[in-house]
Amino acid sequence: MISHPVLTKGTLCLAQLLLSNRIFPRTSSIKPSTWWANEPLPCVVGNERAWSYFSMTTPSCPMCRLAIRSACRTKPCACGADDGPVAIFHSMISRVAVASPAFPPFEHASVKATACEVVSQTTQPLSRQSTADITRRVNLILPRPMSTTTVWRILHRDAIQPWRYRYWIFPRDASFGPKAAAILDLYAGFWQGQPLGANDFVISSDEKTSIQARIRCHPSLAPKPGEPLRIEPEYERGGAVQYLAAWDVHRGVVFGRCEAQTGIASFSRLVDQVMQQAPYCHADRVFWIVDNGSSHRGQRAINRLKAQYPHAIMVHTPVHASWLNQIEIYFSIIQRKVLTPNDFESLREVEERLEGFAQLHNAHPQPFNWKFDRQQLRDYMTRLNKRRVERGEEALAMAERSRDMTQQPVDMVA
Repeated sequence: MISHPVLTKGTLCLAQLLLSNRIFPRTSSIKPSTWWANEPLPCVVGNERAWSYFSMTTPSCPMCRLAIRSACRTKPCACGADDGPVAIFHSMISRVAVASPAFPPFEHASVKATACEVVSQTTQPLSRQSTADITRRVNLILPRPMSTTTVWRILHRDAIQPWRYRYWIFPRDASFGPKAAAILDLYAGFWQGQPLGANDFVISSDEKTSIQARIRCHPSLAPKPGEPLRIEPEYERGGAVQYLAAWDVHRGVVFGRCEAQTGIASFSRLVDQVMQQAPYCHADRVFWIVDNGSSHRGQRAINRLKAQYPHAIMVHTPVHASWLNQIEIYFSIIQRKVLTPNDFESLREVEERLEGFAQLHNAHPQPFNWKFDRQQLRDYMTRLNKRRVERGEEALAMAERSRDMTQQPVDMVA
């Protein structure tokens, strides 16, 4: 009987493993382990029975000679061993890969350039490009065809996904840099180059408008194993409420109130709610960071707040830069945790839930870990200016091309 083979340090070919007869000598005292088999695997050596054994770690097991030498043709390996029988596995690499050489860098660049084009600026009647669209366009300019899988592989290597999009606000304020730097200094604890005092506070404020109360036509079903929360898609409108909030940047405390509508009067009531309680009523300075909404826009809003509370200073964010206002982070939290999914029985329930969440947050206040500083602002302004220059050059080139196209028929007639 042929016993089970023992692995050696070298790599044996398949025929060697199949045709080898490795048996320990009769003096071996090793017995089969319990996991190897329920019954021992005996083999006859001479006139006695010996045990075959499989081990890769036992140094005391003597090596036996091969009963039959492998007849398979092998080829040398760099490590000094044979890499396997060529007669059996004569092709370890796919023939398709050998027959299809790699595309040169120019063709890779053509795929990426086609994928990074804004489709609305081309003649394609598309809004977004899929991999099949890019492959079709690329095969019109390349000297040889390229498969969709290859195109996807090239784009995936550089994380290019032209079929995805997201909304983004591009700053258009001419004074974006100085205004943003002043707000970032307040977040870092400075104002006009001087550190804030212990009795100075920074408030970030804004309004979240048109929060609807959607009364579902059927009660929602609670989640259970294997099924999520189920919400009825049809609903009745129960009205809308405006939520005004003020966020203490360095303390992590929030103040909020619900109003029927936004406006100067509603914002003034929020200011009174904050400024008439400690520690803001006895503060040296209270900085109010607001955007350019109609409730607190321009120099008039600054003068109005100054007349109402002399120690209050209003600071406006740049136009189209509400992401610099930290209260927007709090609004995103209540959108996820309080208002989604929108399932309320009345408008009053919306107000109670917003007020209750503010109390829940203030029980363990924690400021946001704001990381965007002046250095990152400088880097952002550098990228923004570079993009503006590139867009200017592209607009110039497009104007020249359009001028050439308008002059071409005249030249042909002449």
